[in-house]
Amino acid sequence: MAATPTPPRRAGARFMAGHPAHWLALGFGSGLSPLAPGTVGTLWAWASFVVIDPWLSDRQWAALLAIGFVVGLWACTRTAQHLGTADPGAIVWDEVIAFWAVLWLVTPAGLAGQAVAFALFRFFDAAKPGPVGWADRRFKLRPGQTIGWRQGLGILFDDLVAALCTLLVIAVGHRVIG
Repeated sequence: MAATPTPPRRAGARFMAGHPAHWLALGFGSGLSPLAPGTVGTLWAWASFVVIDPWLSDRQWAALLAIGFVVGLWACTRTAQHLGTADPGAIVWDEVIAFWAVLWLVTPAGLAGQAVAFALFRFFDAAKPGPVGWADRRFKLRPGQTIGWRQGLGILFDDLVAALCTLLVIAVGHRVIG
């Protein structure tokens, strides 16, 4: 059942505290940044990865990413519905889950390697070249539609494609440079 459309709202601390889905979708507050919330959300992902990574095995990371995607689909969809906007900039769980995947796959990269991954991911996520732009357009809200699971998937999908592009560039760079 589709949610009743609501007039667009602005995300803030009070909004975030209003529903558990908002906490996750807004990256535990990182998406509330008035400047570049996607970048701030990615920085939060990086910092939290550094803290969490020593405690998790590869199997646990895989489980966390899978569960984070499924729960994130719910959280992003509900938060978009509650904000009344199909892909609000304040939703940054898509950056978090995608950049965690990048960092998990480039580990044991050091700080410089992680910084390169960060810069590449932010480029692909913000500029949306080629396949990332296609992925972003794929799930856009169509006239007459209400915000639903399709848009929630779209919020996550383009960032996963940005993560794949990031990993592809890193892999090619390793192959060419050594």
